[in-house]
Amino acid sequence: MIQKKTAALSDELYKYVSDVSLRELPVQLELRKETAGMPHSGMQIGADQGQLMQLLVKLIGAKRCLEIGVFTGYSSLAVALALPADGKIIACDVSEEYTAVARRYWERAGVAQKVDLHLGPAVDTLDGLLRDGQAGEFDFAFIDADKTSYDAYYERALQLLRPNGLITVDNVFWGGEVADPRNQDADTVALRALNAKIGADERVDASMLPICDGLTIVRKR
Repeated sequence: MIQKKTAALSDELYKYVSDVSLRELPVQLELRKETAGMPHSGMQIGADQGQLMQLLVKLIGAKRCLEIGVFTGYSSLAVALALPADGKIIACDVSEEYTAVARRYWERAGVAQKVDLHLGPAVDTLDGLLRDGQAGEFDFAFIDADKTSYDAYYERALQLLRPNGLITVDNVFWGGEVADPRNQDADTVALRALNAKIGADERVDASMLPICDGLTIVRKR
């Protein structure tokens, strides 16, 4: 049995972490507040997760990024702010309604030119990139869309990434349901299977982090 070292964050400790370490622009805060009043607001990533993704993007000097699942755009906004002026995100989503909010905030933040939004099934977009010969040309990918398609997104993102590129996979805890074998719904089963697959995948190095609803960081070897 591995000794538990990760502390559960109390409300007080989470507030402390946010107060002393979170750096968030007003436009990001405004987007979080607007999204909080919308249906399915829980799909938005946390500000601390966005800041971690920004750090990862800067650490690897990313210029070309993939985002699979945009929602109202907080994650793509965070990543775009961390990219250099010539950086680009290929962002995939199926909702015109939610991505209209994202577009508005990308414009307000002055990063709209960095985001190439593709409305339609993400698998089709990713397959199109592969057909266009763009395998190995991306630096960073974020997966946060329909859970039953996570494996398909992971495999395609892995092909599109360069060696030493990073994939970040959101919701890998799924509210703790992945650890409950009694839960056999399709989303939970899909996440559980991908978690196990990544853990044993010799093509990558990976670490599952207890941030927000669980975030796995994958490095392509």
